[in-house]
Amino acid sequence: MTIQPGTTIGYVVGGGLKNNLNIRLTVPANEVQEGSFVVIEAGNDNFYGLITDLQLGSTDPRFADEQSELRLPAHLSGLLHGQTLFTNLEVMPMLMLDRGPDPGSPEYPAWFAQNPENKTRAIPVKTIPAHHAIARSAHAGDVAEIFGDPDKKGNFIVGTTREQKHPVCLNLEKFVQRSSGIFGATGTGKSFLTRIILAGLIHHDLASLLVFDMHNEYGYDDTSSDTNQKVPGLRTKFPVKVKVVGLGAGSSVRGKSADFNLQLAESDISPEDILMLSRELNLRETTAATLDGLVHSFGEKRWFHEFKQLKNGAVIENEDGKKVPASDSVAFWANQNGTNVMATEALHTKLSRLFNLPYISQYPPGNPLQDMIRYLEQGKHIILSFGDFENDLDYLLVTNLLTRKIRKSWEEKTNAFRGGKNSQAPRPLVIVVEEAHKLLNREMSSQTTFSTIAREMRKYYVTLLIIDQRPSQIYDEVMSQLGTRISGWLGDDADISAVLSGLAGRDSLRGMLSRLQPKEEVLMLGWGVPMPIPLRSRRYDQQFWDELLGRDSLDNKSTDDLIKSLGFDA
Repeated sequence: MTIQPGTTIGYVVGGGLKNNLNIRLTVPANEVQEGSFVVIEAGNDNFYGLITDLQLGSTDPRFADEQSELRLPAHLSGLLHGQTLFTNLEVMPMLMLDRGPDPGSPEYPAWFAQNPENKTRAIPVKTIPAHHAIARSAHAGDVAEIFGDPDKKGNFIVGTTREQKHPVCLNLEKFVQRSSGIFGATGTGKSFLTRIILAGLIHHDLASLLVFDMHNEYGYDDTSSDTNQKVPGLRTKFPVKVKVVGLGAGSSVRGKSADFNLQLAESDISPEDILMLSRELNLRETTAATLDGLVHSFGEKRWFHEFKQLKNGAVIENEDGKKVPASDSVAFWANQNGTNVMATEALHTKLSRLFNLPYISQYPPGNPLQDMIRYLEQGKHIILSFGDFENDLDYLLVTNLLTRKIRKSWEEKTNAFRGGKNSQAPRPLVIVVEEAHKLLNREMSSQTTFSTIAREMRKYYVTLLIIDQRPSQIYDEVMSQLGTRISGWLGDDADISAVLSGLAGRDSLRGMLSRLQPKEEVLMLGWGVPMPIPLRSRRYDQQFWDELLGRDSLDNKSTDDLIKSLGFDA
């Protein structure tokens, strides 16, 4: 049973800013629950907070210990309970709002002069309400006051409050200004929630998206493993705005051809890309010195190709009949350039995993890398599907190489804009990274471009959206840079601590996060929202698309439908 919106639920009996507020409950305890959004009215101020705990109390411990209902008539027992037993709520106050005096009061004109057009806004709490201030459940207007009007552009409904089902918005314009994260244990619906937010960003056209789709989930239609229902892909719903790029020549995604394919040129690969694979390839400490020698010998553009052509273990007989390294061998090059022969041969052997990758060639057709950057600059959205290349090696190499190129491009455009050479700022870019702990763990973070983006690239209009089930494995310095965090249920204490790291009130939020329902409930907190709030996330279904795009929108039609609407056979 839940109470009606705006219903008085109790009054303040104690507490403080550090220890939260204590509210004496005046409605049955089963009508409120942890995580409820409540409003405390104190004079001209409204205080907004979350219920973080419910505690049973009594005026005397004997009344709590003795079961009076077993020895007294029901009406007497009820009266006794009402006078001696009670429930207190612990409320974490987060925001306060000056509502001003009553419009009909003499004080209102002076207040209105200082607050024209009611442009007051909620601010972090600086004080506390008085004893016996009334606490009530929030109504839709309270939620809209704090989280934004759902009808206002840029305010995107992520879900609803769990009790009264009031819509809760995320300010997408603010969301893309800093890196963010979506977390949750396997099976909690991270991918569905990510699709919902990506669809909102595409529809509202607030940033370009580069999605590294490791498991081929976001581009074309999929089938839910839980319900066997069709799951629409972003390319299906936004056929004009979204481009699906397949890794490797002739690759397909879900049985469909990609818009174009990505093949990497050997000249694109830098020593930094190799060092980033140190753990995956089990590279030695001498690798950096060997790579420096290769670049010095062959140049930045040709070192990878020339090293690939060298033969490991090739020997010839000299005039004395002794076997010596052949001129096209790895050992011969190492001797000529003063690097350790064994270390260089070992590096060549380990890099054979890259030498044999079919999506790396000396002269790939066209310039797909530059095409991707051009599409992003034009406001299109790129979903890079890895197809059959789902190994960690493929994911680490391709994502870091592409991000390094994009970072350089956006930095150049930003510097040109700030230097007056360009009249327009670069278009904001959000890079979406799955399995983020593989790229942003403590060992890897210092070597990848992603950690640099999380720390520094906000000023160059580039941010990250990372999706992961093990946030505790992401380097804490990177986690501290995440503005907005949306988390489903997490079963590991270390993961819960990681999501809440660096946030005020994390001790109170800890229990709330650990007690979320395994599906469709999330805790949203951080930069993009004014205060933390648990909510029931939207379902990724036809109703969502009808509400987002409208029933008759062209974007709501598949590619086949669009072709048929033009008079052609699909």
